[in-house]
Amino acid sequence: MKHADFLSLRDVTAEDIHHMLDHALTLKIERRMRKDLHGQSLALVFQKPSLRTRGSFDVAMYELGGHVVYFGPDEVGLGKRESIPDVARVLSEYVQVIAARTYRHEDVEVMARYASVPVINALSDFCHPCQAMADLLTLREHFGSLRGITLTYVGDGNNVCHALLFGCSRVGIHLRVASPVGYEPRAQVVAYAQEEASRHGGSVTVLNDPREAARSADALYTDVWTSMGQEEEAVRRRRVFAEYRIDQTLLSLARPDAVVLHDLPAHRGEEITDDVIDGPQSIVFQQAGNRLHAQKAILLWLLANGVEARPGS
Repeated sequence: MKHADFLSLRDVTAEDIHHMLDHALTLKIERRMRKDLHGQSLALVFQKPSLRTRGSFDVAMYELGGHVVYFGPDEVGLGKRESIPDVARVLSEYVQVIAARTYRHEDVEVMARYASVPVINALSDFCHPCQAMADLLTLREHFGSLRGITLTYVGDGNNVCHALLFGCSRVGIHLRVASPVGYEPRAQVVAYAQEEASRHGGSVTVLNDPREAARSADALYTDVWTSMGQEEEAVRRRRVFAEYRIDQTLLSLARPDAVVLHDLPAHRGEEITDDVIDGPQSIVFQQAGNRLHAQKAILLWLLANGVEARPGS
């Protein structure tokens, strides 16, 4: 039997999240070349372009002593040139872990079902758990603790928002989500997160007014209004989301020492202004850097105890 997959923070216990965050902080402080994953390989199977996800996974495996094999959209044709089950089974003969970046979450789930090695969701339309782990790491690094923080997410109730709902609800954060009517996160995700938050000392509130959500918050977070695959909606979304911009006016409603996060890439002047993302309260680039350390911890959590040897491997 293989170790668990990493498809969503809904599937990871609060204890494991805290364990990975502890490990990520240690790995960052003691950053050096290691041999933990010597002789092990990671396959990156990407349907979408990437800077942070590809770069951080590549460097993470290198610094842990492992190796990366990258397959871009034109090389595999996931689900078109070759079926997802076949890709999963073939790659399982070559590597010890697979990270898949797909348009549809169902494709990651199929990959995990047929792979005999752990599968990491490196982004899907449903959630982005690797990003959420970096977000939690950044908040913990800045505030010293996650419990009791009020984090306000402003914008589309998308995959990043879903990942935050799953993650924040497990660690005692008070999460507020402000989205336009019709663009809120999925109701079932919100209901699950609210129940989890009540068990772990946090809370989840979904609002439509970004100003109300921002008041006295410890941190403000935003994402692009138009994600990859939604380009035909860009004009309409710019109109709908016009009031959901983190600028100095919205930031002034938060606590005086509040920080600002963005998962990048940023459409500057749309969801966030230059003076905010480049300002003294921004920890956006620290957040981007923490993708490396969070993903090292994820890889080690999945592979530290090894995966049972497979015939032909």
